[in-house]
Amino acid sequence: MLLFKKKFLAAIRAGEKTQTIRLWRWRMMKVGQRSYIPGIGYIRIDAVDEVRLDELTDEDALPDGFATADALRAELTALYGEKIAAGYLAFRVVFRILEDAEASKGS
Repeated sequence: MLLFKKKFLAAIRAGEKTQTIRLWRWRMMKVGQRSYIPGIGYIRIDAVDEVRLDELTDEDALPDGFATADALRAELTALYGEKIAAGYLAFRVVFRILEDAEASKGS
């Protein structure tokens, strides 16, 4: 399950937010995995790539729903400041919402 702040749900529904950056000790999701976003429904994971936060570009920030990399980094610092300081790895998780028929097929 991927949890999101309520403020991001409309952008996910609209297809404006198709990725998320997560801080984990190790990769927690894999390509092709089906997952669930409460308030959205089932999703399919299309990519999971380790990234360096200081190397993110404005182009990287757009599918995450941010206009600039600086805005994305500011949000990540607010959400994950302790994990960043503790040296957790950053992963870009690219996802798509599954249509009803595809979602009901399971993994």
